Amino acid sequence: MFKLNRYALGVTFGLVATVLGVPAAYAQRYSSATMANYTKPSDAQLKSRLTPEQFEVTQKAATETPFHNQYWDNHEAGIYVDVVSGEPLFSSADKFNSGTGWPSFTKPLVPANIKTDTDHLLGYARTEVRSAHANSHLGHLFDDGPKPTGNRYCMNSASLRFVPADSLQADGYGEYVKLFKK
Repeated sequence: MFKLNRYALGVTFGLVATVLGVPAAYAQRYSSATMANYTKPSDAQLKSRLTPEQFEVTQKAATETPFHNQYWDNHEAGIYVDVVSGEPLFSSADKFNSGTGWPSFTKPLVPANIKTDTDHLLGYARTEVRSAHANSHLGHLFDDGPKPTGNRYCMNSASLRFVPADSLQADGYGEYVKLFKK
């Protein structure tokens, strides 16, 4: 029987999405009220909204290819939100170059929007990171990050949507504009 290799799947979908220039699907407009009443779309709805790679990463806990993903080298100011729900997850102010080829952060923007669990998919314990409302697989948490937290939230670009600082108000994330005022 065919056994699915999650790394190979991530590589394949990552290359196909990159080559074809498949645009990221955008989640619903964010508001605190939206999250309080959030209902996750069905798999069929998600498959129609997300790229195949985004679906595999967020819903099947796949991992995208390092260094060949949308945000690993993004240095623009803004926030990263769940591609499924739109819930705010991370800020560019907490992003750092981990050398891993995936976007990495020292801490979540809204800790309540993150949940963790232990996975053993590679034969050893790792701390999986998921979004709290949509339960999207985001990536993993490691304890080898920079000070002051020592944390490295190693995320998949495919699970994220980047909202530039100058679009925060228009996209419903106005409460985060102050983070980027000089």
